[in-house]
Amino acid sequence: MQIIEWDDFTRVEMRVGTIIKAEVNSKAKKPAYVMEVDLGEQGIKRSSAQITVNYTPEQLIGKRVLCVCNFEVKRIAGIKSEVLITGAPDEKGAIVLAEFNLPLPNGALLA
Repeated sequence: MQIIEWDDFTRVEMRVGTIIKAEVNSKAKKPAYVMEVDLGEQGIKRSSAQITVNYTPEQLIGKRVLCVCNFEVKRIAGIKSEVLITGAPDEKGAIVLAEFNLPLPNGALLA
């Protein structure tokens, strides 16, 4: 494990967002969804993610997830991905989203 300084961590802007729209990204080479995430005052941002193994688009709506918001916009399979929705691989390597189970305001900054 590489040790980082506290300042390195504080430069990563991680915020709570609610997925408000999810659909199959038909342009992706590997199965993926395009999602819109409500980040409160930061606005609604788009993201593309290969999370089709554990989730359907309908299951994603309303999930409160942890997003990295200060990466440069990246073009992924035909869309501009504006945030990274975080998660971790399960025992088979399929991504499980990092989500919150108690109410939080959209845009809340991870502390």
